[in-house]
Amino acid sequence: MVLSTTPRKLYFPMHGDDGYRVEHYDLSLDYRVPANRLGGIARLSAVARGPLDRLSLDLGAFRVGGVLVDGRPVRFTHRGGKLHLAPGRLGAGPFSVEVRYSGIPRPVSSHWGGLGWEQLTDGVIVASQPIGAPSWFPCNDRPDDKAGYRISVTTASPYTVIANGELVSRRRAASATTWVYEQAEPMASYLASVQIGRYQQAELGPGMRLAFPARLALRVRHDFGRQDRMMEVFCERFGPYPFGSYTAVVVDDELEIPVEAQGMSIFGVNHVDGRRGEERLVAHELAHQWFGNSLTAAAWRDIWLHEGFAAYAEWIWSEASGGPAAGDHAARWHRRLAALPQDFVLADPGAPNLFDDRVYKRGALTLHALRRVLGEAPFFALLREWTAGHRHGSVTTEQFAALVTRRTPEPVEGLLSAWLYGSRLPPLP
Repeated sequence: MVLSTTPRKLYFPMHGDDGYRVEHYDLSLDYRVPANRLGGIARLSAVARGPLDRLSLDLGAFRVGGVLVDGRPVRFTHRGGKLHLAPGRLGAGPFSVEVRYSGIPRPVSSHWGGLGWEQLTDGVIVASQPIGAPSWFPCNDRPDDKAGYRISVTTASPYTVIANGELVSRRRAASATTWVYEQAEPMASYLASVQIGRYQQAELGPGMRLAFPARLALRVRHDFGRQDRMMEVFCERFGPYPFGSYTAVVVDDELEIPVEAQGMSIFGVNHVDGRRGEERLVAHELAHQWFGNSLTAAAWRDIWLHEGFAAYAEWIWSEASGGPAAGDHAARWHRRLAALPQDFVLADPGAPNLFDDRVYKRGALTLHALRRVLGEAPFFALLREWTAGHRHGSVTTEQFAALVTRRTPEPVEGLLSAWLYGSRLPPLP
């Protein structure tokens, strides 16, 4: 077993409550686009880990109209992004919470800017990673508390609503339409998402959809035209696709980076050029469905299990589609990282460095080092075993290291320790 040599602590200690876990969220939302006003009823089915007389939910600056626990009104306080409940004494086991709230959703402030529910020029994008989910619903906002979801959104009929999971109903009444989605597979709160816009939709293949502004139809269809082949390659390398469907949404605004959500990815107008100039990002976001969404890091310090794997998927797609081989990408990025300060620990980078490029590229290099040591067939067999063994679960760096050491005839503890916990970049094998 490879052991960490750095302190292990929570990156966002003010988010989440480990006294209970949520099994299901039922969100009924009413949203007025011009006013940017959201009204919601959130019903949570949860399980207390032990006796509770207090518990908390994460929720942004909404007006809370009332809270029920097991159908009874309870006292609550709401400040600093926390909704504190005093339900009396709850025994260990199942309980329910209902929260009625309304107001103008505001992104959660963070080191990376505002996160969560955000207005577009004409619509809404939700981009919550890592702590933006409370901007639009009350939740236990920790990545290891994964639950099923039902998301119902009512808004003006000219708009299309896209949320996680499968569309189970769409009802129009007067000038508004209610869209209902169900996400059966467990999902972390930061991956819950709603996209609202004037979208045209198209099928790319079985279970693969595109949503985009009509004016971008030709560019989008071309730039995502190889996604069905990409899906085939990733299923071969990583194992079966873990969800029932996949939707790529292109919004009619520029985005700094694409956005990851479960069963969905969101791109900006600047990510489509009609020449597949950003196809590596299409590959990156698709790979997150395995690494990040099905297998979700139990704690944010292990984010390389998301971003390193998705970055390596870019290199896998490059070589599968006739571009440079993964080894060429690895050599180029190793030279770049070697020229940077050697003060970075991949398996515990620190909260400010969650999205540092070294998380992505050193994570990809770690996987390439393993590929060189193990060989082609054993390496990809290892990845498939990793995704199958933890499908729809929470994962840690230690679990991945343990799997590698069990499946490798030669000792690799030193290699893993150097890549995961050493600050100096090791040489490629």
